Amino acid sequence: MLSLRLALGARPFVLLRRALVALAAAGAAFLLLSALGFAAGHPADPKGALTRLLWCAVPLAATVQLALAVARTDPSTRPGPAFTAAGVGPARSALLAAASMATACALGSALALLTFLHLRGDVGGSWLLWAGSGAAGRQLGAGHPLPLAGAVTLVAVVPALAGAACAASLWPRRPLAAVLTVTTGPVGPRPDQATSVLPWGIALTAAGLALEAYAGSGAPPRPDALLSASGRLGGSPPGVVGGWVLTAVGLVLAGPGLTHLCGRLLAIGRPGVLRLLAGRVLQQEAGLIGRPVGALCAIGSAAYAAMELYGTRSGPSGGHLFGPLSGLGTALVLMCAAATTLTAVLEARSARERTTAALLRLGAPARLLRGAATVRVTALLLLLAPLMWAVGHLTATPFTH
Repeated sequence: MLSLRLALGARPFVLLRRALVALAAAGAAFLLLSALGFAAGHPADPKGALTRLLWCAVPLAATVQLALAVARTDPSTRPGPAFTAAGVGPARSALLAAASMATACALGSALALLTFLHLRGDVGGSWLLWAGSGAAGRQLGAGHPLPLAGAVTLVAVVPALAGAACAASLWPRRPLAAVLTVTTGPVGPRPDQATSVLPWGIALTAAGLALEAYAGSGAPPRPDALLSASGRLGGSPPGVVGGWVLTAVGLVLAGPGLTHLCGRLLAIGRPGVLRLLAGRVLQQEAGLIGRPVGALCAIGSAAYAAMELYGTRSGPSGGHLFGPLSGLGTALVLMCAAATTLTAVLEARSARERTTAALLRLGAPARLLRGAATVRVTALLLLLAPLMWAVGHLTATPFTH
């Protein structure tokens, strides 16, 4: 009830962020249900069902990351002294924010279930042209019984994962240097935590590229494949999709470490005030903005690979990149990445408000702060652009030879 009252009394911008979470959850749940429908309608094609399930991993992870970013900036995570006096401490605030995100995702999942059943023809005729041609029915398993337990489980996946991730991330933890105090507020991981996962991110990226190279050379794709990519298994091989998933996850994990490395390179040697300020801010905020930066890096490398494959006529069999449902997943990932990055940037700006005010009181000109922000963005682009090119080129190479 308290979560509902806070939601109804929230500001329009907060409600907009929650609506974006619900929309993303609807898209992710629909993709999961589509994989179930395809499996029910094509029992002789387990590889196709597995490919669609693997394809859902990236949109699902993007949705959970967006829910986590919104929960960290949600007003319920910082209830203030009045809520604390009423017994709503840091732990209950974390549970309250997790319940808010789970509720938003549950609404989106319910909308996805209704749309899925409508397209299958289970709750009336469809109003989409795609469904009118019969393509939706074939892809979603129309005319075949849908496992009730499987559908309920998949509908509950997105709210459960989003709520658990928000509760685990926002739960108060005791710092190493103190015993009687706990950490509160939407602070990101420490710089040492940001750099500790960099080797794992590099390893996952290398493993994903190796898996793509192994599975991405062979027979031409089927016209109705989820992704028009060649492979030993034909159609959309699970190895190719799994390799793409590993590569994307590796880049997201490596994002904080790469951001921290960029800050260290800016502050190396004997820097001036502008370069030192930009480098220190990047190092301090690496754990906060690093993962969205890694997600944008993964999207940029995928876009470059798509241009390499389908920007010219050298793509496999002259096909199209997007199958029936891959366009929805791609649009969902793009929306979540953009919204998550914007939310993280706003959170980082809010977190350094006191530092910015202190610098202005000490006489620092406003153009120095704007210049530091420009240097940070430029340095990130100079570091990540070659990485995106290399990963995108290695991703496209197995399909062009």
